[in-house]
Amino acid sequence: MDLLYDYFKEKGMKVQVFTSNYRHFEKCRRTDKKEDYRFVDAIPYKKNLSYSRVKSHVILSKNIYEQISKEKVDLLWILVPPNSFVKDAAKYKKNHPKVKIIFDLIDMWPETMPISKFKNLPPFIYWKSLRDKHLNVADSIVTECDLYKQKLPTTVDFSTVYTLYLARKIKESKIELNTPNDRINFCYLGSINNIIDIDEIARIISEVTNVKATTIHIVGDGEKREQLIETCKLAGAQVIFHGKIYDASEKQKIFNQCHYGLNIMKQSVVVGLTMKSIDYFEGGLPIINNIHGDTWEIVLREKIGYNIDKEKNCKDIIKYEAKMRERVREVYEREFGIDTFRKKVQCILDEI
Repeated sequence: MDLLYDYFKEKGMKVQVFTSNYRHFEKCRRTDKKEDYRFVDAIPYKKNLSYSRVKSHVILSKNIYEQISKEKVDLLWILVPPNSFVKDAAKYKKNHPKVKIIFDLIDMWPETMPISKFKNLPPFIYWKSLRDKHLNVADSIVTECDLYKQKLPTTVDFSTVYTLYLARKIKESKIELNTPNDRINFCYLGSINNIIDIDEIARIISEVTNVKATTIHIVGDGEKREQLIETCKLAGAQVIFHGKIYDASEKQKIFNQCHYGLNIMKQSVVVGLTMKSIDYFEGGLPIINNIHGDTWEIVLREKIGYNIDKEKNCKDIIKYEAKMRERVREVYEREFGIDTFRKKVQCILDEI
């Protein structure tokens, strides 16, 4: 949101952001104020999988479009989900045909749910249809990764679909390696939740430990914290739990001690690129990855770590090369810098 806002403001455009006043992760109201932001009232909910959340999203969407309808608009750049934003955008486009609409798919819901058997239940089929039935009203569709393109319905005009990676301001690198020679140090960064594959992490640690001692540094927290810690210990790793760390320099000190970052998720989750992998790349940390799609292709093409699947022997991980760190950082600066992001946004706008 901030990247897009800054881009349009620097182009001299009048920009307004309409978004929820309810913080999804913290489950609380927003009370802060931001210039050009309108925080629209949303019904609170406590559970991510609940009727209350769906109701909140449906009503929020209706209220946002009611406000937008009162404004003079040239372009709507719509971040999805909620999928109800797509359905209501179709109604808006019918009444405002000259307004350009871009759908920006920053997540695929319910495809990213970690429990496959739920995805074919009627409520989730309906929620998916809210998005898929109305995508073609857009002048362009932006996906957060190439993998999402494979999940779009065949009715979509793929000549108008673009991938736009998240981006960051490129800061001076502070990579000062402090990795031991007598063991392999892993880092797990991020939320410790039900979409990470703890059993697969344990398998990787166990196979590497059979050849060389291992340590795992855990940066983050979540409901599966104790399970991850105990499972890693049982697999043979020394576990160092750091908790949540937001300071970039403190995270970098941990990265500097590690050989690899773990980017391991359940195979039922549809994700092509994770925030944690971009964090690893920024820190010059090679990754152990099992996510197919964009990340898999980047690791394979750029040789910045190892792709792992259930059948793959993990002992190649011991063949760590310090030169990988340079390649990781080069990939980050080339693919995930703000200049790259802005050039791609301009290309998208030039086509609509």
